[in-house]
Amino acid sequence: MSEELQNVETEEVTEEIQAEEVQAEEVQAVETAPEAPKPVPDELLAGAIEGILFSMGEAVSLSRLCDALGKDKRTVRAALKKLEQSYESEERGIALTWFEDSVQLCTKPEHYDYLIRLTKSQPKFTLTDSVLETLSIIAYKQPVTRVEIEKIRGVSCDHAINKLLEYDLIRELGRLDAPGKPLLFGTTEQFLRSFGVSSLDDLPELNPVQVEEFKKQAEEEIQVKLDI
Repeated sequence: MSEELQNVETEEVTEEIQAEEVQAEEVQAVETAPEAPKPVPDELLAGAIEGILFSMGEAVSLSRLCDALGKDKRTVRAALKKLEQSYESEERGIALTWFEDSVQLCTKPEHYDYLIRLTKSQPKFTLTDSVLETLSIIAYKQPVTRVEIEKIRGVSCDHAINKLLEYDLIRELGRLDAPGKPLLFGTTEQFLRSFGVSSLDDLPELNPVQVEEFKKQAEEEIQVKLDI
């Protein structure tokens, strides 16, 4: 009996120790868990958003703004609308620009010339006809492979694609699930910014006549190369 009693007491002690360890772990988890951000007061919300966008210097998604401010999307959108209205005055040199579901604080287009004077620089890049045609195909057909682009244009697009990647107008979206796993290309946020549109839905429709023009100009490129 004494041995059985000793075993029972040992089991009880073990269970108590295990229970204490579990409780200690739960307490530690509670103590180390990150605190949820305190919501920004409504009267300070627009200013907080303005400060975030100014400091980031790039587009910030609506969901990230909501997480940082502790507010829902409807409330943040309302504050952004308030900011937009405040920037409509001619005395203001900045504006909000949307890129899909992200927003950025930007200089108004009418003030670009002053920026160029200040930096004494020219626009970042110049698009040749062939590069612009390749970009147009990617914009309207994305995600699209190099082979598909070349099938439309009828010429090699290596140079154009490399230039567009260099200019950050296109990016690699992944690989097509097909033999050879070809790369898929699509446009970037910089593309939207450069062409003054907020979404791909804002692009004008590409008609068959324009596609034929791409092919015609590509054929002319081939002829020029043959003449050289």
